[in-house]
Amino acid sequence: MPRTARIHRKTAETDVELELLLDGIGEARVATGVGFLDHMLALLAKHAALDLSVTARGDLEVDQHHTVEDIGICLGQAFRESLGDKAGIRRYGHFALPMEETLATVALDLGGRAYFVFQADFPTQKIGEFDSELVADFWHAFANNALCNLHILVPYGRNSHHIAEAIFKATARSLRTAVEPDPRLSGVPSTKGTL
Repeated sequence: MPRTARIHRKTAETDVELELLLDGIGEARVATGVGFLDHMLALLAKHAALDLSVTARGDLEVDQHHTVEDIGICLGQAFRESLGDKAGIRRYGHFALPMEETLATVALDLGGRAYFVFQADFPTQKIGEFDSELVADFWHAFANNALCNLHILVPYGRNSHHIAEAIFKATARSLRTAVEPDPRLSGVPSTKGTL
């Protein structure tokens, strides 16, 4: 069975449609109205080897926050739905990713409990027209809705674009590992017997 999900979230602030194929080839079709986020989602799809389609209409005349956060919510829900009971997956993923002067380290657990740690400082408040703080908001929304532990650490970096990109790529690589089938273990990867 293909591991897929389709999520539609409509509020007074946003209208988001998202489709996810976990076992994809890195294709992304994204149109969110937020150019920098489109770039980050394309990187995510490529480095996580998943196929992702996202269209969003949001109250961008207010700011980008609602759109970015709601897409994070939808992506988290899509991961949770597409993984089903999580039988046969590796569950954990981690990756340290260098991007020029920046190093991002991500560790995650798809164990069914939400927890988010974000230790990264952006030297600028904006990346083009994008608010730097929205990187943390996006991944916080994702972790809460995917029900995963997600720890994002950036011990150093000078360029805000590089920091954001390193975070998205390192998280993508960690997710890719965590959702992969584990050929040595069958069933749910927990001594509890459920996640």
